[in-house]
Amino acid sequence: MNKLNIVATCTFGLERALKREIIDLGYDIDKVEDGKIYFKGNYNDMMKANLHLRCADRVLIFLTSFDAFSFDELFDKTKDYPWENIFDKNAGFNPTKITTVKSKLYSKRDIQKIIKKAIVERLKNKYHTKKLNEEGAYYQIIVNIKKDKVSLFLNTSGEGLHKRGYRENALKAPLKETLASGIIELSGYRGDRPFSDIMCGSGTIIIEAAMKAKNIAPGLNRHFAFENWKEFNKKEFDLIKTQAKENIIPAPIRLLGNDIDYKAIKVANENAKKAGVDDAVAFQKMDMREFRSKKKNGTMIVNPPYAERIGEEKEVIKLYKDFGKVYENLEDWKLFVLCAHPLFQKHFGKKADKNRKLFNGNMLCYLYQYYPNKGNK
Repeated sequence: MNKLNIVATCTFGLERALKREIIDLGYDIDKVEDGKIYFKGNYNDMMKANLHLRCADRVLIFLTSFDAFSFDELFDKTKDYPWENIFDKNAGFNPTKITTVKSKLYSKRDIQKIIKKAIVERLKNKYHTKKLNEEGAYYQIIVNIKKDKVSLFLNTSGEGLHKRGYRENALKAPLKETLASGIIELSGYRGDRPFSDIMCGSGTIIIEAAMKAKNIAPGLNRHFAFENWKEFNKKEFDLIKTQAKENIIPAPIRLLGNDIDYKAIKVANENAKKAGVDDAVAFQKMDMREFRSKKKNGTMIVNPPYAERIGEEKEVIKLYKDFGKVYENLEDWKLFVLCAHPLFQKHFGKKADKNRKLFNGNMLCYLYQYYPNKGNK
């Protein structure tokens, strides 16, 4: 695995943010697709990507692609790939995530069985054995089939990269850490200006912004799938992590989070401590309607309640209207609002300067972007 085709995946709509992150890490982009950024590197580069990328969902290794219009073709072309270059005779493996779009092959269960069988047959022939024990290193194979084109990947991350290790406690419908970081990246925030979330919930947005401000690699406190592989070099990875820890800096400014719920503030403080940013954040129980700031050139990112989450449309509408009044007093602040309510702009009282489609889980949302001196004076 010296020369790898590395693929970082992300939520649809965050491709621009992820592309910028990869370039900042020092890599050239090969290709951009919906939810995927391709670049080349070696094994160490793959480990660095897992450790440092903030808005990537997973880091994959692209293996091969081919057309398959039948299960026989799927079997034969999968079997043609030199799996023995990756898996030894004791390796465990399985297609764990399968997507199929506009293709003749659509039964995920059958696709999984056939790919597994094809790899087993190939390895049995190559290793001259009648049975594979699969008791060694375990590999997850990702399968994408779109318009009859099959693409196979290895999942180097394991669990999604939003699993940072700091959010053991969360409130209902929490925002994914990777989505929060993607929005922060799109906002242009670099950690040197005032930052606030006045409906912070369990504190995800504030904590992710503080980790960026302190240059804390988001993967420092978690495990990755590649750590169980035969190729894994613990000394190299320990060195990469040591360098990441040495690059952590004090936050130049304290980031502010407010919420009306005392329980949310308690959870946010606990999460911030686990993330190593409790020295860079301040959480306070406060109704967002009371928020005021004399600071200039700040950034505010908010994921307000949607009607589906509160259950009362009138309450949501009043919240958005009052939120609009709060923003009127923040003339020099940029504002980014992730919201699924179709009439947010109407009730907020201002049309966004820009908006972008994003998905919070399976829910379609819009990121409404407001800039200073454009209608909020």
